[in-house]
Amino acid sequence: MSISVRAIPESETLRFIKSQWNFYKNDPHWAPPLIMDRQKLLNTKKNPFYQHGSIQLFLAERNGEVVGRIAGIINRNHNATHNDKAGFFGFFESIDDQEVATALLRAAEEWVKSKGMDEIRGPVNPSMNDECGLLIDGFDGTPVILMTYNPPYYAKLIEGAGYGKAQDLFAYLLHNKDYASDKMKRLFDVIVKRNDLTFRSFNFSNKKQFEKDVQTLKQIYNQAWEKNWGFVKFTDAEFDFLAADLKQIADENLVFVVESHGRVAGFCLALPDVNQCLKHNKSGGILGGVWHLLTKKKSIDLVRIIVLGVLPEFRGTGIDAAMYMEIGERAKQRGILKGEASWILESNEMMNKGLTQTMNGERYRTYRIYEKKVRSDGGTE
Repeated sequence: MSISVRAIPESETLRFIKSQWNFYKNDPHWAPPLIMDRQKLLNTKKNPFYQHGSIQLFLAERNGEVVGRIAGIINRNHNATHNDKAGFFGFFESIDDQEVATALLRAAEEWVKSKGMDEIRGPVNPSMNDECGLLIDGFDGTPVILMTYNPPYYAKLIEGAGYGKAQDLFAYLLHNKDYASDKMKRLFDVIVKRNDLTFRSFNFSNKKQFEKDVQTLKQIYNQAWEKNWGFVKFTDAEFDFLAADLKQIADENLVFVVESHGRVAGFCLALPDVNQCLKHNKSGGILGGVWHLLTKKKSIDLVRIIVLGVLPEFRGTGIDAAMYMEIGERAKQRGILKGEASWILESNEMMNKGLTQTMNGERYRTYRIYEKKVRSDGGTE
C-alpha cells in the first residue's frame, strides 16, 4: 500500500495530537498527555516559543489511516546563540516500518532545508527547553513527568534513516535511604554554616512574591546553563508561560531558592511525578486528568528534580550538594522516598560523577538527541 506524507494546516492540529493514541493504545507504560496541554504547546499564536520559532506538522497516511507523524522545527534563538544553521524534528511517531519513518524524516529534512538549514537534530518537542530526546534504554516503566517515552524500535528507524548520535541525556534514580552518606550529612551542616545558607520555599498564594521569584528563577536558569550544549535562554514570555503551567501541579515546598550571605545563589525545581496518576487517564481529557490527580495524588512516590542550578560565582562551594540534601529531606516530609534527577548531559562530567559517586544514583534511563547533515545542493547525506 502506498504511503503519503503531507504537510497539514493548523486546522488539523487536533488530528495530529490524537494520532499519538494509535501507537500506544496497548502499551501499559505510556502516560497519555492531556490533549489540552498539547494544543497549547502547538498553538503558534499562544505559545511564545513561536515568536522566534516556526513549525510544520506532517502526517503519514496509508489508506486514510495515520501511520506516522513528525514536525519540522526552526528555532531562530538557537541558531543565533550557537551560530549554526540547525533545524529540528519533533513529535515523531511511526509504525515499525522503515519506509514510513524514512519518508517522515525526509519530509522534515526537506522542510528545514527549505528554510536555509544545513543540519537537523531531534527529537525535541519543540525545543530543548521542552520534552526532548528519544528513549533508548529503560523501557520497563512509566516515564516521569515531562520526560519522553517511545517504543524501543524507534531508535532503529531513526538510525536506519541515516541519523547518528549528537548527545545522550541521562536520568538517575535516587533513593532516600542511601542517596546521602553519613559523611555527606555531616558535610551538609558544614556547607550550610560556611556559606550562611538559607532555603526559601516559593509562595504560590502570594501573587506579587510569586512573580518576583519567577524573575529570580529566570535569571538563575539563563546564567547557570548558558555554557551547556544545546542551551538556549528562555525569553521572558516563554518562562512566564512555563511557570503558569507548572504552578498547577507544583508543590511549593519542593521549589526553593537558596541564598548565601543574603545573596541569591541558586534554586531547585522538583515536581511530584503526576504521570503516576495521568497514566490512568487513557483518553487524555482534562476532566479525567483532574479526577485521577485528585484521587491518586497521595500515592505518588517519586519526585523529578528538573532543575538544580547554582550561579557561576557560587560553584565549587558545595551548595549544589546541599541543595540535593535539602530536596531529599523535603520530599521525605511529603512521604516521597524516590527521586529522578533528569536530564543530565553525558558531557556534564561533574554532575554525572556527583550523582553516581556521591549520591549513589543509578543511571537507569538514557535519551538520545540525533543529528544528520542536510546538504545545500538539494539532497541529504
